[in-house]
Amino acid sequence: MEINVLKINGEDTGRKVTLEDAIFGIEPNDHAIYLDVKQHLAHRRQGTAKTKERSENAHSTRKLFRQKGTGGARRGDIKSPIVKGGGTIFGPKPRVYDLKVNKKVKRLARLSALSYKAKDSEILVVEDFSMEAPKTKEFVKILKGLNLNESKSLFLMDNADANVLRSAHNIPGVSIERAEQVNTYRILDARKLVFTESGLKKLVEALNA
Repeated sequence: MEINVLKINGEDTGRKVTLEDAIFGIEPNDHAIYLDVKQHLAHRRQGTAKTKERSENAHSTRKLFRQKGTGGARRGDIKSPIVKGGGTIFGPKPRVYDLKVNKKVKRLARLSALSYKAKDSEILVVEDFSMEAPKTKEFVKILKGLNLNESKSLFLMDNADANVLRSAHNIPGVSIERAEQVNTYRILDARKLVFTESGLKKLVEALNA
């Protein structure tokens, strides 16, 4: 598949780049995508939620009411789970949510996500660019030129300079990442993928390694 290379103002440079079918044109595997995204979201969980069980509450163990005749539920001490302030039954405990996904499955998931984006024409390739100073207003002009001002966009670059990163930092819906480090979740989360020429080359090299 060939795609036009654009200038940052949206004009056509007259050049084209080829999106390799082995990366951008495979038959997507939805299950691989599911596993990779599930692992990514699981790794983001802290796993620190904790509630006190009956044995951990610092209250008296004296039985408050007689066993029968009160007309209510039978209960023991004030640590009973049916009493306000008592222990929690089957409450959360600190745990690790990490999942194991094989490298080949993760690679297949990335290829599948990229193929979906290519199939839906949600990939743009722009010439390499940099900024002399961090100016959000200038980056907004770039988004308008590429018709991305209303889209959630992910810029994938080889090595974005600090001025570009700072210029886009406060713009809602815009993210910048190193192309070779992008994961499946980030690809699917963005409405549009914007590659720089060098960023596209880096991603292809990483996936073919």
